[in-house]
Amino acid sequence: MRISWHKKIVACLAVTLGAIGLAIPALGAWQNPKAWVPPRAHHVRMAGGESTAPLPLPATPQRRSEHKRKPAPPALIGMINLNVIAHHKVSNYPTETIDIETLMHWTNAQLSLHYRYVQVDLSRFSWSPTQLPVLYLTGWTPLPQFSPEIMAKLRGYITAGGTLLVNASCGRPEFNNSFAAFEHQLFPNRPMAALPLDDPMYHCLNRISSMRVRKSDGPWKEIPPYLEVMYMGCRAGIIFSPVDMSWGWSAAKRPIKGGILYDQGDALRLGANILTYVLANYQYARAFEIQKIYQQSRIATRDQLVIAQVENNGDWNPTPHGLPNLLKFIDTNSTMSVQFKRKKISLDSLSVGQYPILYMTGLRNFAWTPAEMQRLHNYLHAGGKLVVDDAMGASQFDTAFRDQIAKVLPQHKLQMMPLSSPVYNDVFKITSVNYSPVVASADPNLHAPVLEAIMIDGSPAVIYSRISLSNGWEDLPNPYAKAYATTDALKLGTNILVYCTLN
Repeated sequence: MRISWHKKIVACLAVTLGAIGLAIPALGAWQNPKAWVPPRAHHVRMAGGESTAPLPLPATPQRRSEHKRKPAPPALIGMINLNVIAHHKVSNYPTETIDIETLMHWTNAQLSLHYRYVQVDLSRFSWSPTQLPVLYLTGWTPLPQFSPEIMAKLRGYITAGGTLLVNASCGRPEFNNSFAAFEHQLFPNRPMAALPLDDPMYHCLNRISSMRVRKSDGPWKEIPPYLEVMYMGCRAGIIFSPVDMSWGWSAAKRPIKGGILYDQGDALRLGANILTYVLANYQYARAFEIQKIYQQSRIATRDQLVIAQVENNGDWNPTPHGLPNLLKFIDTNSTMSVQFKRKKISLDSLSVGQYPILYMTGLRNFAWTPAEMQRLHNYLHAGGKLVVDDAMGASQFDTAFRDQIAKVLPQHKLQMMPLSSPVYNDVFKITSVNYSPVVASADPNLHAPVLEAIMIDGSPAVIYSRISLSNGWEDLPNPYAKAYATTDALKLGTNILVYCTLN
C-alpha cells in the first residue's frame, strides 16, 4: 500500500523547520508579492542607416531606425501557462515569472550558456522532450484539475525523457498539498521521495551541503537542502521543492510574510545544479525510453531456469533493461544447456525451493516486513541464492540493504570475495575490471572487482555488488552511475548466474 508522501513531506518539513524555529504557514487568504513583478521586457535591437523614404521620386535619403529580430536562443524550459488554452484565456490561476526568468539569466551568465524559457500552452504543446527538455510548474494556490488527456500526455512526456520541475512559490502548503494529489494521480505507482544528500544533483556543479532558509521576516536558519524526486529509471523525472527556490526574489531585502524561502544565492546555485543535472541526463533519458527490453523466445530451446526479480517498497526496477540484456548475453555467449527466464516476485509469497535464484536491485531506502524477512531467511538456509545490485551505487540503497540483510541473517556477515573465488573464475577469469568515469575519478587505483558475499555452509548464499552491475548491463549513457563498465559488468553477471545455477 502506497503511503501518502505529501504527508511525509509536511511531517519532514515540520520536523526540520520546527527544530530550527520555523513553522509551516497556516492556510488562509494570502497574497504573493512576487506576482506584482512584471515579466522582463524583451530585448529590441535597432539598426540605423540611410534608406529611401516611401516618398515620390526624386527623394532625399533620410536616416531611420529599423527593428531587426534578434535570433532567439534555444528553449530549454517551458513554463506551463494554466490560464490559456489554444491562445484563449480560460482562467486566472495566479503565478509569477520572476523566478524562472532570473534563473535562466543567472545560469546562462555563470555557465556561458545561451538558453531561454518560453510560456507553454499545454493544448498546443508537442509533448516532445526534444522541443523542450524541461516543463516548469509553479504556484501558491491549489492546482486546477487537469483533464485525463493532458495527464496522459504529461505522463508520456516524462516517460519519453522529459523532466517536470516544480517549485512551490513561497512554500505555501495549499500548493504543496495540491501537488501531492496531482503527482499521485499522474504516477500512482511511483511515489516521490526525499533526494539523498549525496545525490549528484547536490554536487554536479556546485557542492551544496546546506541552504539558508527564512520563514516570514524571522531570522535566517541553516538546514540541509531538501528536494523531492520521482525516478524514471535512474534519473529524476519529477523534481519538486516544497520550499521556495527563490531565484528571483531576495528574502534578505524583502521578506515575505507567510512564506518559506531559500536564500536567493543558495537557490540560484541549486537551480544551476538542477539544470546541469537535466542536461547531463538528457541522452540517458531519451535512450532509456527508446531502448527495447530483450524478450526471450516463448518457445524454450533448452531447459528453462527462472530468475525471480524481487519487488520491494522502494524503486525496485530502476534498470529494467539490465537483467534482460544480461540474459541475452548469456544466451548468445554461453554453451549452458539452460535458458534463463525472468519473473518478478514479492517476498511475502516466496516459498522454499520455488526459485533457485532471486535477483534484487534498487535506488533508495526500502524495508522488508518481518514476514518477508522470515521467508527470505528460510529460502537462503534451504539453499536458495540471492543476487543484489545497487543500481546507481547509491549510499541510500547500500545502507538499507546492509541493514535489512543483517536482520535476515544476524549470524552471518557480508565479506569481500577474494579473487580466488570460483565466482571470478567460472566462464570468464576476472582479475581486474574497468569502472565508470564516476568511480574511476573517485578512486583511480581501483581495478579489482568488489563483490561481497554471505557464506552459508561454505557457499555464497548472498552475492552483493555495491557498485552497479545493472547500469553496465543496460549500456545506456548514464553520466552519474557508479558502475562497472559494460563488458566487465556482463562478464561478472554471467559468472554470478552460472555459478549460482551450478552450485
